[in-house]
Amino acid sequence: MAKRITKVTTKRGDDGTTGMGDGTRVTKSNLLIKAIGDLDELNSWIGLLCSLEGLKENKEYLQNIQNRLFDIGGILTTKSKIPLNKIHLHKLETETEKLNTGLPDLENFILPGGSKRSSVIHIARTVCRRAERSLIDANASEKMEKSCLIYINRLSDFLFVLARRMNLDSGIEEVLWIQE
Repeated sequence: MAKRITKVTTKRGDDGTTGMGDGTRVTKSNLLIKAIGDLDELNSWIGLLCSLEGLKENKEYLQNIQNRLFDIGGILTTKSKIPLNKIHLHKLETETEKLNTGLPDLENFILPGGSKRSSVIHIARTVCRRAERSLIDANASEKMEKSCLIYINRLSDFLFVLARRMNLDSGIEEVLWIQE
């Protein structure tokens, strides 16, 4: 396999631009670059989830998600029109349904929190939602492959259900929002 990254410090970005996968250069404040940055942050949070005690059984699938986030970043930076493989979206939906089995029905909003694991998952979920908003903003000016948007939307659902599952499995009751 050929080396893809041979030098980290290139100094080409010192002028406030960054290279895209298609060879073009754009400003680092470009909406698409901001969205890719939010995906990178999300990927880092999911990496943290992989390291948490009690999420070891989910580690393999969480790493799969990390790889899909890199796939999405690749689609975005190359402006590819080739969709993310449908099997990944189907697997995400299947994993969400599996985790959701046996969770109590929600009749009100819950406060993010509970166990430490659940709290960190909720942070990852909110970063995922921010990444989704960034993708939608970028999509308004540069149409992107729709599967990227769908996957990120479903991922936030997965993370919400995973956070709830962690609390249930830990015997921690969810705290409902009390509206005044």
